[in-house]
Amino acid sequence: MENFRKVLVYIIPYKGRLGLNISFNLLSVIFGLFSLNMLIPFVSILFNTHEDVYELVPLKLNFQAIINNFYYYLNLLTTTYGERAALIFISIIVICTSLLKNGFRYLALYHLAPVRNGVVKDIRNDIYTKTLDLPLSYYSEEKKGDIISRMTNDVYQIEIGVIHSLSVAFRDPLTIMVYMGWLLLMSPVLTLFVLVMLPIAGFIIGRIARTLKPTALVSQSKLGMILSVMEETLTGLRIIKAFNAEGKMQKRFFSLNNLYTKIMNKLYRRQDLASPVSEFLGTTVVIVILIFGGTLVLTGSTSLPPEAFIGYLAIFSQIIQPAKNFSKAWYNIQKGLASVERINDVLTAEVTIKDLPDAKPKSGFESEIAFSGVVFRYGETDVLRDINLVIPKGQRIALVGQSGAGKSTLVDLIPRFYDPTGGEILIDGIPIREIKIKDLRALMGNVNQDPILFNDTFFNNIAFGSENASEEDVMRAAKIANAHEFIMQTPLAYQTTVGDRGSKMSGGQRQRVSIARAILNNPPILILDEATSSLDTESEQLVQEALLNVMKNRTSIVIAHRLSTIVHADLICVMHEGRIVETGTHKELLEKEGIYKKLHGLQMFA
Repeated sequence: MENFRKVLVYIIPYKGRLGLNISFNLLSVIFGLFSLNMLIPFVSILFNTHEDVYELVPLKLNFQAIINNFYYYLNLLTTTYGERAALIFISIIVICTSLLKNGFRYLALYHLAPVRNGVVKDIRNDIYTKTLDLPLSYYSEEKKGDIISRMTNDVYQIEIGVIHSLSVAFRDPLTIMVYMGWLLLMSPVLTLFVLVMLPIAGFIIGRIARTLKPTALVSQSKLGMILSVMEETLTGLRIIKAFNAEGKMQKRFFSLNNLYTKIMNKLYRRQDLASPVSEFLGTTVVIVILIFGGTLVLTGSTSLPPEAFIGYLAIFSQIIQPAKNFSKAWYNIQKGLASVERINDVLTAEVTIKDLPDAKPKSGFESEIAFSGVVFRYGETDVLRDINLVIPKGQRIALVGQSGAGKSTLVDLIPRFYDPTGGEILIDGIPIREIKIKDLRALMGNVNQDPILFNDTFFNNIAFGSENASEEDVMRAAKIANAHEFIMQTPLAYQTTVGDRGSKMSGGQRQRVSIARAILNNPPILILDEATSSLDTESEQLVQEALLNVMKNRTSIVIAHRLSTIVHADLICVMHEGRIVETGTHKELLEKEGIYKKLHGLQMFA
């Protein structure tokens, strides 16, 4: 029930539409009931079983009074125009009420459509917004495929399981209540007997439905694992083929897919019980009512005449289908609520990187970046320990060391992709936790080892994150990054699409577009994370030239494996096992004959 309330929160903004839907559904049910009641006088005229009524009685909420007055006017019509005219009159009433019933039903669905689609839209928006808000540490613990599954398949399950069932949830209970209320007016004894029978059937259906949710939860989890394998396969297809690992990946996928199929077979078998079980129970209840009610009519234990009893059965038969629909919807809701639970895990995940209530705006970089006793721990593992470093404005700082020394983690702390476990980082003497995140990140341009481009145009990739960038601004950034020339050689120049992750370009071209994006807004701080390590010599030379253009008059923090690229750095920091163990210029570090000289010697020898 708690999960269902979470969905209802999304329905509240559409309460106006929902009110109209319920109102039109009610009118549709009333006219449908009126149409069915016309069966009673039709049968009585056809078989000449009705009694002539010559007096009106005061109209009350009483079946006998309503029938008496209706038969008075029917008798008047029959006496004046004949029985055939009366049958035609009743038929016209049925046609008119049927038209009104279905017209109001369409209007109910018309106003429900924005509710159904709006709720799903709002859920998708919230999930996407939350995925942007969540820190990078969340995605290092969760599988991408499972997150994609929650955003796609689980939302779809909510749509077909919970939201789609709204049309049933808001229409069929109304139908059952209105029809049962009318049946109670027709025959209280018979209807009380029905009310005893229906909960028994409902209990049996509910017991089966409750077993669906745990199975659905497992099935959604397994589907997430399948999507994870698919995502890994598409990302690493080159490696899979290079190592002849197609068979291994196929075996892994087939195993997961077979397990998912078995779970879904179990789920559908239970779900498919809804229709046959509800139909069998409905038929049983009708037969029992037929026997019980028929006995009452034959023995004279009820004031219900035979034609009214036939009408009673006709009206009751119309309750069976809504009850079946409702039971089926209940099955779907149970399945959908499992997806609500999975989505809620994402929506309620803690956003650990966020602005403090009193965070300050900051528009520029004035003096220095300072690390004071910074410690970073991932789980139980210390990644950074006791980092003390001052980076003055305008200097070029290089970080070197073996893989896993903590270089990338250190620079990821500056834009607050992660927060340090201990110590603090200050910009111009202000702890970065006290600066608004958007302002903090606006001070920096990032260029990574693996340039991440989007399947969009060159213009939009370079202007990414810049709302008001002009074509001149984009072209100027591209020229500084040595990217303008090759972009102009493409068919549509800056409006050419770069392909998935920039697949239409070489590695060096992708990196130069990435550099252009980093410098478009002229950030005072530049972070370069092994920007040339994966390039060939020619591409590296072009990118290095671009980087030299970019680093002029900027504070630059460069992570480099190739020491030849950072020999002119103002300060080189050598990291080892999460600590800064050596600092100095290229010349000073060579004279120390420490780790840096060893690394330099290995590269020179290579």
